[in-house]
Amino acid sequence: MFKRKNTPSESPVEQIGASTDHSIQLKEVSRWFGDIVALSDVSFNIGSGVTGLLGPNGAGKSTALKIMSGLLPPSSGEALIMGRPPRSDVSAYRELGLVAEHEIIYPFLSGREYVRLNAKLQGLKDVNGATERAIELVDMADAAERKVGGYSKGMRQRIKIAGALVHDPDVILMDEPLNGTDPVQRAEIIKLIRQLGRDGKTVVVSSHVLVEVERFAQDILVIINGKLAAAGDFRTIRDHIDSHDHEIRIVASDARGLAGLLFTQPMVSGVSIDRQGRLLVQTTDVREFLRMVPSAAKHGGIRLLEMQPTDDSLQSVFSYLVKQ
Repeated sequence: MFKRKNTPSESPVEQIGASTDHSIQLKEVSRWFGDIVALSDVSFNIGSGVTGLLGPNGAGKSTALKIMSGLLPPSSGEALIMGRPPRSDVSAYRELGLVAEHEIIYPFLSGREYVRLNAKLQGLKDVNGATERAIELVDMADAAERKVGGYSKGMRQRIKIAGALVHDPDVILMDEPLNGTDPVQRAEIIKLIRQLGRDGKTVVVSSHVLVEVERFAQDILVIINGKLAAAGDFRTIRDHIDSHDHEIRIVASDARGLAGLLFTQPMVSGVSIDRQGRLLVQTTDVREFLRMVPSAAKHGGIRLLEMQPTDDSLQSVFSYLVKQ
């Protein structure tokens, strides 16, 4: 179920994930920095499974994750991990793994040394065994002896994930973990996130890429201007978005010929050609349109080179929420 928050004054607790557990709880949490309010009266419970934390830049996503992890205290309200406050109860960190968006990884350490350091800090009995298992999880065994300072952005993301998972935590927080990854790395990390959810872990992943969130998260929390704007099932909000007109950009071998074929389709409300010779098509049913175009192009002997929704982004989500 998808719930849109109607007024800023409402602050009911939203339950996300499995209804039988409350791995993460935020109770009327606010956080301000001087005159800037980063979070305002946010309340929710998150259970096991994968939850997407969505919001535009500056919305408060990273602040929320830092409060959940204990890196920041709330200015008011309470945050709990497995029933314990992470800011004041050190034992909560045994249950928690954090993949921060911005952090300094010692460049002089090898990847294996970095993960082993995290294992030692967690006080694990089998440091070496835990280290190797975490490295294998992110497919970094071949690069484990290389210095972290020489890693690409995508490799650093993967070794950070290994460090966060080395102690097998039940709660995992990831802030933009797909940033800087290539398509293959991205697919592998998404696969790992989904597996962690299936294993009963509570995983919260922040992202600004709608199509990526759709691949790993069924439930979402949307934060706009520091407030919880929506909570619930991702597919429901996606259905709401897809029910509105969309613009699709198409590059084809014969743009004018394809335009003539598409203009007669019932779900097409407008067709134009931009200065680069690309088709811009307005459609009232984006899913049916995307299914129809390949067969129409094939029928006309036209080769499709690119087909991409121009507004398939979180802006569509925010626009929908603001208009309601």
